[in-house]
Amino acid sequence: MTANLKFALLRLTANYWFYPALFSLGAAGLALAMIAADRSGAAAFLYGLDGFTPAQPKGAADMLTVMAGSMIGVAATVFSITIAAVAYASGNYGPRLLTNFMEDRGNQLSLATFIASFVYALIVLRAVRAEGEVPAGAAEAAAALPGFTPQLSLLVAYILMAVCVAVLVYFLNHIPSSIRISTVLEDIGERLIRDLRETYPVEDALQDAREPVAGTQVRSQATGYVQFIDFTGLETAAKEHGAVISLMIRTGDFVHRDLPLLQIAGADPEGFAGDLRAAFTFGANRTASQDPQFLIDQLVEIGLRALSPGINDPFTAITALHWLGAATAEVGRRDLRKDVCGKGVEDCCVIPRADDFSHYVERGFGSIRSAVAASPNAARIMLEAIENAAAPIPHAKRRQILRQEGDALMEQARLTLSGPDLERLETRYREFTDTFDAKPVRAA
Repeated sequence: MTANLKFALLRLTANYWFYPALFSLGAAGLALAMIAADRSGAAAFLYGLDGFTPAQPKGAADMLTVMAGSMIGVAATVFSITIAAVAYASGNYGPRLLTNFMEDRGNQLSLATFIASFVYALIVLRAVRAEGEVPAGAAEAAAALPGFTPQLSLLVAYILMAVCVAVLVYFLNHIPSSIRISTVLEDIGERLIRDLRETYPVEDALQDAREPVAGTQVRSQATGYVQFIDFTGLETAAKEHGAVISLMIRTGDFVHRDLPLLQIAGADPEGFAGDLRAAFTFGANRTASQDPQFLIDQLVEIGLRALSPGINDPFTAITALHWLGAATAEVGRRDLRKDVCGKGVEDCCVIPRADDFSHYVERGFGSIRSAVAASPNAARIMLEAIENAAAPIPHAKRRQILRQEGDALMEQARLTLSGPDLERLETRYREFTDTFDAKPVRAA
């Protein structure tokens, strides 16, 4: 299976068509099954229930017509509201957040429920027949069933309408909640921490990534962002040829023709270079799959936009800094050697590009530093976030990297702030340095 196919399967649910299509097929199957049950007499028990009034063909047809029409109308409205919310969020928080809203399960399942109900009502409506009505090409069936009202199918349609009302209420609450900036940042931050834990599952080992093994380079023949790397395919190719593969790019990097993708040690890549290139998927945009840096960049982008003169919202930037601090603490306490083979880092014949702790600190705090330095409130919170990120990290080198990031922030702030704002920040910075000068104490 090539990387393109694997990536397509991985991203199958990251759109607005998959669940509506799946639910529609399920609704069509349910409708046909209910109609068959009605025709087999399975609905006879309904007539013995107290309070049950059998529907007549005309009433059933009218009810199903109203249901089908209202459901497709509600589906169109839901889609319009979703697009408006996505446009608002991507315009205010950053266009890269469009992917997050496209993957929102609440929006996808709400739209799918309404479309599926429409499909169900339409198929059941086709089965309703008044007495004396003869469908073309089915004279024998008409004689056996001079009039047909699928009572059981109609009951299921009522249940689906109740479900749709509940989903509509949920959707109307979900949309304004999902575009709140605190919710957006929480979703990004929690996903980032979860991805970091999955990428680096070993905690407290505190080792940096493996160094690459020099060898013959395999160069790209495509242009675009690396969206997915098939590590399993690379491992298989490496074992077949007795080679060690060291990647020179990571997921999320932009490459073009003749840039090196990887280097091979222990074998001549001439005969299987095509298989190696097939392990990479390229596209016009980045995704969060295999790419925690993409989520870090989203937090940074929101923070930079919030601190821009046109918006001037330091409190949104402060929330972004808190999540960056939490993610940095998570990275700082983990073994940064990626085991892409799943059989032990040292025995793996595929070496991902090294991402050490300084890379993540620079990608997060380093990218937002210059904008934070111009905001007194945000600068104090960034010092606090760096200090808190260092608290659970006993590794002296990693703590020093965080200390240097705080020093760089203060140096930048001295160029942009003055007066009481700078004095308050200097006081906070002295507390910051005192914390780092003290011996780290970490609870068991």
